[in-house]
Amino acid sequence: MSFSNTFETHVLNYVFTATSVTRPTAWYVALFTSDPAEDASGTEVSTSGTAYVRKTVSFTVSGNLATNSGAIEFPTATASFGTVTHIGVFDASTSGNLIAYSALSASKAIATGDVFRIPAGDLDITLD
Repeated sequence: MSFSNTFETHVLNYVFTATSVTRPTAWYVALFTSDPAEDASGTEVSTSGTAYVRKTVSFTVSGNLATNSGAIEFPTATASFGTVTHIGVFDASTSGNLIAYSALSASKAIATGDVFRIPAGDLDITLD
């Protein structure tokens, strides 16, 4: 995963200045049908008539790796989500700031009746 512009700035301020940085207190996974890029400009799945909502996620950190500690399951689609190509981690359930994002290893078309799941341990964020 890559960090967004906003959170790259937060990290640099935290490490190299005395500037106060507000730390998120909750994290939410979002699904995208296009690359959100560092500025969160991609297309998030529509909430209109689809049952889509961002899902909360908790992380376990070991060394330079943060991974989701539990499975993440989105609601059953009541209409097509489209083809999900990317995921993002936000600091709010709606709006908010994109923290990190990544392309999926394989895109997934989500049709009516489908459920998108990320098993525990499959969402990895690494700092090198």
